[in-house]
Amino acid sequence: MKTVSRLFLSLLCLQTIPVDADDRPDGGGNKSFSEVIQPVFRASCVKCHGKGDTVEGKVNLFNLQKASDLTANPELIRDLIEAIDSSYMPPEDETPLPADTRKQLVSQLRQLLQVALHSQKTVPRTPIRRMNRFQYNNAVQDLFQLNVEVFSLPERMLREHGNYFQPQTGKMPDQLRAGSRPLGKSQLIERRLAGVAPFPQDLRAEHGFDNRGDHLSLSPLLLESFLKLGRSIVESPDFHEKTCGIWSDCFAAPTSEQSEIEDEIRSRLRRFLTRAFRRPVEDETLDRYAGYVLSQIEDGEPFTNAMKSATAAALASPRFFYIYDRSVDETRPAKHPDDFDLASRLSFFLWGSIPDESLLEVAASGTLHEPAVLSAQVDRMLRDRRLKRFCDSFPSQWLQLERIITSEPDRERYPQFYFAKFRASMHMMLEPLLLFEAVLIEDRSILTFIDSDFSYRSNLLESWYRDGTQSKPTPVAISFRRVPVTDRRQGGMITNAAVMTMTSGATRTQPITRGAWMATVILNDPPEPPPADVPLLAEKPEGDESRLTLRERFAEHRKRADCAGCHRRIDPLGFALENYDVAGLWRDKYENGRTVDPSGTLFGRHKFGDIVEFKDALLTEKDRFTRAFASHLLSFAIGREVGVADSLALDQIVEESAAAEYRFKSLIRHVVLSEPFLRREEKVELKTGILSP
Repeated sequence: MKTVSRLFLSLLCLQTIPVDADDRPDGGGNKSFSEVIQPVFRASCVKCHGKGDTVEGKVNLFNLQKASDLTANPELIRDLIEAIDSSYMPPEDETPLPADTRKQLVSQLRQLLQVALHSQKTVPRTPIRRMNRFQYNNAVQDLFQLNVEVFSLPERMLREHGNYFQPQTGKMPDQLRAGSRPLGKSQLIERRLAGVAPFPQDLRAEHGFDNRGDHLSLSPLLLESFLKLGRSIVESPDFHEKTCGIWSDCFAAPTSEQSEIEDEIRSRLRRFLTRAFRRPVEDETLDRYAGYVLSQIEDGEPFTNAMKSATAAALASPRFFYIYDRSVDETRPAKHPDDFDLASRLSFFLWGSIPDESLLEVAASGTLHEPAVLSAQVDRMLRDRRLKRFCDSFPSQWLQLERIITSEPDRERYPQFYFAKFRASMHMMLEPLLLFEAVLIEDRSILTFIDSDFSYRSNLLESWYRDGTQSKPTPVAISFRRVPVTDRRQGGMITNAAVMTMTSGATRTQPITRGAWMATVILNDPPEPPPADVPLLAEKPEGDESRLTLRERFAEHRKRADCAGCHRRIDPLGFALENYDVAGLWRDKYENGRTVDPSGTLFGRHKFGDIVEFKDALLTEKDRFTRAFASHLLSFAIGREVGVADSLALDQIVEESAAAEYRFKSLIRHVVLSEPFLRREEKVELKTGILSP
C-alpha cells in the first residue's frame, strides 16, 4: 500500500462515494437533489436567497433546479456546507433545521462537492514566487555555510539561547533560556556580516503568510537591491575563511598548475551553482560563469576576488531567488512532480531554505516523489536543527503574535505590566511559541494547542498567572521551565496571556476582536470586515452604559441586519474568553460589579457555560480544528491561498491525521504527500535568464 500514489488513493476514495448515477453532473434524474436538497432550500432558504426583490449575499438558491446547477459552482457548495454545518444558516430568527435534516443535507452537499471537484479540469497551482527576506537570509547562510547571520531579522520573534532546540532527541528540555527579538532590542545585536543591509520586510497576506506567491512581487528597485545585496555579502569584511564554511572549497586560491586552473574553476562552480540553483547546472550556464572568472584572472584580478564576483552574480540570478517550476517537459503528468522542484518546495517549507546535498542527491535519483522515499526525507528533515526556521516563521504568523508588540494596557490600571523600558509581553510572547516547539519536537497531538496540561513559563509568568504580579523582567536571556498546567482555564494557545493581551484595548477587553481572532486562527473561517458605518464602542462607558456588561453594550450591534450574521458566528467565540481581562488575568466580575457571562453555543449545538466547557466543545469538533490547522499548514507549505479545489486533499489529510491520533509530524507528512503539495507549479519562462556575472 505504501507504494500506491496519492492520486490513486484519491481516486479510490472517490469511487466509494455513494452518489446516485442520476445525480452526476451529466445525469438526468437528480434524485437526491430533488428529494433532499431542494425541499430544504425551498422551505428554509429561498425566503432570503432567491424569492422576492432582494437576494442576500448574491446567493440565489431558488433558481437551482438540478444537481448540475450546483456542481457547476463548487465554491457555492463549499459555502453552503460551511454555513449549514456550522448552524449559521438558517438565521436565528428562522426555524432551525432538525438535526437529522441538517446532517443529511450536509452529507448530500459534500457528495456533490466531491463530484464537482472530480470533474474539474483545472486545479490551482502555486504561482512563481521569490524568496522573502527570511528565506533569503537562510539560503545564503546555508549556501556559504556561514557561522554568522547575514542580517538581523525581527521576524524571528523567539531567540534561542544555549542551543536548547534539539529535534533529533524527540524531547524539549525541562529548562531552557530564550529571548524576544522584537521586544528585546538588545537581542538584535549578534554576530553578522558587517555592511549588509536587509531588503524591506515582506508583508503578510491578509489571513495568510509572508511567503504567498501573489504578494512576493519583484519591482525594478528590488531587483537592483538584489544586485547590490549579493556583492555586499561577499565583500563584507566579515566574509572570510573563519566565517565561511566553503572557503577552502570555493574561494581559496588553488595550488594547481596554470593549465589546470580552468578545470578547478569549473569543478568548484559546478558544486556551488548546483546548490544555489537547486538542480544540476547546465553546461551553457557553467561556461558563462567559468568564462567570467577566467577573464577576471587574466585581467590581473586575484582568484579569490574573481570567485567572489561569480558567486555574487549567482545570488542576483532569478534561478537563485525565484522558486518556480523550471520543467519544460509537457509530456510529464502534472501530478508527477519534477523531483528537484519538489526538493525545493520541501526544504523551503520545513527549513525555510535551499535543499541540502542529501536531498538533492535523492532528487537526482528520480525517486523523491515516491511516497516511501518522500516520507523518509520528511522524517529526516524533522529531526534536523534547521527545523528551527519553521518554528521561527510559521507559528508566530499563524497566531498573529506580532500584534502583541504594540499592545500596551493602560499604565494606571496595569502598572505591573511595565518595568523601566521593558514589558511583561516580552515574556508572554514566548510561551505559545515554546509550546508549539514542544508539540512539534515531541510529536504530540495538535489538540494540545486547544488544551494542554503543560506549558513553559518564566518566573514572571508564573507570578502573573498566580496573582497578577511580576518579578523583575530579564532584558536578554529569560529562563523558562516546563510546568504542569492543572487549571484548565490556562494552557493551550487560546487562553494564554499573550493572546488575551493582544486582542484587547488599553482599558477594556474586545470580545469581537477576540472572536474574530478565534474564527481566523483556530477555525480558519475569517469573518468579513464590518460595515464602514458601524460606530465603535466607546472605551469608557458613560451614563447608563456604565452599568451594563460588555455583552449588553454590544447587543445593539446584533440588531443590525448587516451585522447579525457575523455576530452570530464570532460572539460566542469572543465572549467565551471574557473572564480574561486586558492583560490576560482572570476575573469573575467587571469593574462595575456585574458578573461576567462567558456562556454561549458553539456551532449551534454545543452549549457551554465557561471556558473549560468551551474547550470541551472545541475538542468535540476536533476534526474541524484539524482541518483548519491543516489548511493553514498547507497554505504555508505551497505559498498560495487554499481554495475549494483543495477540499478533497484536506479531507484526506484530516482522515489520515485522525488515524494517527492527530500527531503533529504525521500531519506534516500527510500535507507533503497531498496532491496540492506534489502538483507541479505554474509553468513560467523567465525571459531574463540568469544575470551575467
